Amino acid sequence: MFHIQPRSTTFPTETLERFRDIDTSTLGHLTDFGAINSLTPVRRPLRLLGPALTVRIPHGDGSIIREALKMACPGDVLVIDVSGDERRACWGEFRAYAAMQKQLAGVVTSGAITDWKHIARLNLPVFSRGASPLTTRALELEGEINTAVAIDGVTINPGDLIIGDDDGLFIVPPHRADALAEAALTKQQQEQQKRQQLLQDHPEWFR
Repeated sequence: MFHIQPRSTTFPTETLERFRDIDTSTLGHLTDFGAINSLTPVRRPLRLLGPALTVRIPHGDGSIIREALKMACPGDVLVIDVSGDERRACWGEFRAYAAMQKQLAGVVTSGAITDWKHIARLNLPVFSRGASPLTTRALELEGEINTAVAIDGVTINPGDLIIGDDDGLFIVPPHRADALAEAALTKQQQEQQKRQQLLQDHPEWFR
């Protein structure tokens, strides 16, 4: 049985723009809440930013992901909770093509992917636990879309902001967004001033 909730839009465009250039490492100086560092990007460098479209699948059955891709809108980040099944890949080459056709901002899964060499060639940010030759099946048993999911103890609600880069992932809920953005932008401006001073004082370090 599939359980599908309506889409949740919680971040206005202006808020998304404030996070456009904020690094996950900057957020990691400010808060522990929301950090996910156990998943690996398929390729680097990368940048991922967008609201979460959440999916939860049971062991062995990835069929509801097809329904999530149908619902997806440009700019969404598909977040897949595999219910602890890290042996099977729920994401592969042709699902990645479907995601690109829908203009998704990226994909995050708590499990594995397959077809790594093909996905690594695509301009689609993907974070996963690793790779596996075993895959889920289209059994149509059950699954959920747009409900709360969890990855490594971090709760992700539909519409939460997903930020990813070479250092990892951060999940930002709406009620924390403005304060975190303000603090992070201030910190990055200060760091850039220090960086410019070091460049001026020690140009040989940056060759």
